[in-house]
Amino acid sequence: MSRTGPKTRVKTARGRKTSSKQWLERQLNDPYVRRAQADGMRSRAAYKLLEIDQKTSLLRPGLRVVDLGAAPGGWSQVAAARGCRIVAIDLLAMDPLPGVDFIQMDFMEESAPEVLSAALGGPADLVLSDMAPNTTGHKATDHLRIMALVEAAADFAGQVLAPGGAFVAKVFQGGAEHTLLADLKRAFAKVQHIKPPASRKESAEQYLVATGFRGMPKT
Repeated sequence: MSRTGPKTRVKTARGRKTSSKQWLERQLNDPYVRRAQADGMRSRAAYKLLEIDQKTSLLRPGLRVVDLGAAPGGWSQVAAARGCRIVAIDLLAMDPLPGVDFIQMDFMEESAPEVLSAALGGPADLVLSDMAPNTTGHKATDHLRIMALVEAAADFAGQVLAPGGAFVAKVFQGGAEHTLLADLKRAFAKVQHIKPPASRKESAEQYLVATGFRGMPKT
């Protein structure tokens, strides 16, 4: 996607940190942010799922989908537009979306898998996770936090997915850890990493896509 027109520069205001100024400039000059505004999408992240789907054809009408950490709803919006039945879950509130049932709770609560399955009317065909924890700036700590969240999402997926189902999750630092990746390769027929064009080049994020669920290995 090409940029058009001159870049927008943000002047450093009193009390504004340099990092905040850089973030604001990046947002103002991001073509995906402008495209999301023009298309009425909830977030630029919506295009990441669209691009992942272009490579994998995961989204199909009638699929039962769980969107973990869904707010503000960009991924749920995309899946709903493809005719999927969505149950979105987040600790944060989310404005209503047509075709999306929203549950405000922690997906790591013990009752969450049962609540989600009841809301879907059965097991899920696809579990989506675009979640990332708040960063500390300490690389090793942030990596541990990210992997703990991915592992929790994978464990949740293992509890709610139907046979043949799929799991998509954001990962960093070159992909999933070896132990988690090995478990997923035993649980799914195919596991791959995808970095969609909408994911910023300077970001270490990419997406783990696991398809053909066979059941999580016993530990």
